[in-house]
Amino acid sequence: MKADARQEKLRQRLHALGFDEVRFARVAGAAPGAAALRPWLDAGLHADMAWMERTAEKRGQPELVLPGVQSVILLGVNYWPDEKRKAKGNARPVWARYALHDDYHDTLHAGLVAAGQAIEEIFDASSADYRHYVDTGPVLERGWAARAGLGFIGKNTMLISRRFGNWLFLASILTKLEFAPDAPLRKKIERQKPGGESHVGLLCGKCTRCMDECPTGALPRPGVLDARRCISYQTIENRGIIPRELRPGIGPRVYGCDICLEVCPWNRFARTARSVLLAARGEIAEITLRELLELTPARFAAVFRGTAIKRVKLAGLLRNACVVAGNSGDAGLLEPLARLAGHPSPVVRAHAVWAVFRLTGTAGKILSAARATETEAVVLEEYALGANGQ
Repeated sequence: MKADARQEKLRQRLHALGFDEVRFARVAGAAPGAAALRPWLDAGLHADMAWMERTAEKRGQPELVLPGVQSVILLGVNYWPDEKRKAKGNARPVWARYALHDDYHDTLHAGLVAAGQAIEEIFDASSADYRHYVDTGPVLERGWAARAGLGFIGKNTMLISRRFGNWLFLASILTKLEFAPDAPLRKKIERQKPGGESHVGLLCGKCTRCMDECPTGALPRPGVLDARRCISYQTIENRGIIPRELRPGIGPRVYGCDICLEVCPWNRFARTARSVLLAARGEIAEITLRELLELTPARFAAVFRGTAIKRVKLAGLLRNACVVAGNSGDAGLLEPLARLAGHPSPVVRAHAVWAVFRLTGTAGKILSAARATETEAVVLEEYALGANGQ
């Protein structure tokens, strides 16, 4: 089956809407990557992300998401800002690049609504003929994207594009319409078993930089992520205590982590984003660590309104900032940490005490300054010190 004029017209329309990649995959049996999903979940590598467990069956069987589905349209939006991170000392915490925009869930959703309208117009379809998702639905986007030739699954588990490197937001449209599938990067992918892997590391060669550079060892094997050790998981999805042994590896990263993306050699092909469906919030990167430690509810709402960062809420961001402060070596941050040792959130208090211990070698003074109760002081100091003082 070859793509007809209407399919190519749709592709052009979607490009014009701001999608940098538009590819088509045919649905036949289980979703690509489904075979590996269940063992990964059974091993507990998804940490406490229970929603992945609840939606596992649907992820593997797109028919359960949209009865009568025939095709998946894979869409990619480049978000590379054409810059290299410069050392800023300890004054500036580091954010995952994707977070320095208005929330991509919202901005890409607007593009998907327009894409749906294009489908209805060109194919005389209705809204019942498709469903679209931006990273939130029960869809194995990376597997489908690899099958459609948008890229390949790297050893860092990310989709890697030969045109854009590691810097693509992915969205998908499941549809009852039948489209001619685009070819994968290598024909052997077409011969994979239904639900099988999309050939992890297809174009990685012997490179293992992503695995070697991860400071918390979250990539134990090619194409396998242990979310429990992942900095992105710990600073975003985990709403409780960050394991003490992982905190030093977090370094200056206050929200998310790009390390396994940054070190990939395929990024030499990255190009500046068009940003048609993105709205940059570069001012966030200029916020100092002290300013984060001194955030009030009103200031948090004003600065991070409309961004993905709001997901962690104020207590989560303060917790992360305490960890970064503890790793900074900057004793000038002791004053705001002292105040946070008396914060209403026990999670914030515990990480503030740990940070003080990291900076001074003792937590007693900070607890006194925060006027903690005697019982709380004992509990928190014991927690901060731990068995090995880390």
